Amino acid sequence: MNKLKVLITREEIERKVAELADELRRDYQDKYPLLIGALKGSFVFMSDLIRKLDIPVEIDFVRLSSYSAGKEPSDKIKQVHGVKTSIRGRIKGRHVLVIEDIVDSGLTTRFLLDRLGRRKPASLKLCTMFDKPSRRVTEVPIDYRGFTVPDVFVIGYGLDLDEKFRHLPDLCVLEDQE
Repeated sequence: MNKLKVLITREEIERKVAELADELRRDYQDKYPLLIGALKGSFVFMSDLIRKLDIPVEIDFVRLSSYSAGKEPSDKIKQVHGVKTSIRGRIKGRHVLVIEDIVDSGLTTRFLLDRLGRRKPASLKLCTMFDKPSRRVTEVPIDYRGFTVPDVFVIGYGLDLDEKFRHLPDLCVLEDQE
């Protein structure tokens, strides 16, 4: 049985989601942004966030895959599922906000931002619930940040370990992983 230690409580997460939503609402009030969630981890954060935004948004998802298993990042990234936006299938000229669960090495996020940037959006920004700068291999511009987390392997609130623990409402660490 895995023993968990809570790093960030569900109440702290709820407050931070509300703060981020307030900031995004101000910045995107009349822009009808396209929010692109990076699957699978971002779905919990993104669903909480859009309910708090209270402005019209379009949503879509991408699924990227790194070629490694386990806890270590890989620089070999491929797109498994791309953006299929309903507004004439276009990103060009749109205000695009990428929603991430966590920015760790930055490799996957950098890949996605570069790929979307080539499609010439009016603006391209990044919102992440968790940031782990101690693991950064490549820099990425984080426009909206929830929490900075230490260099431990975190699970919960959409983050997994071999597809387990996504359902946890708190951000946790396995005690034997500390």
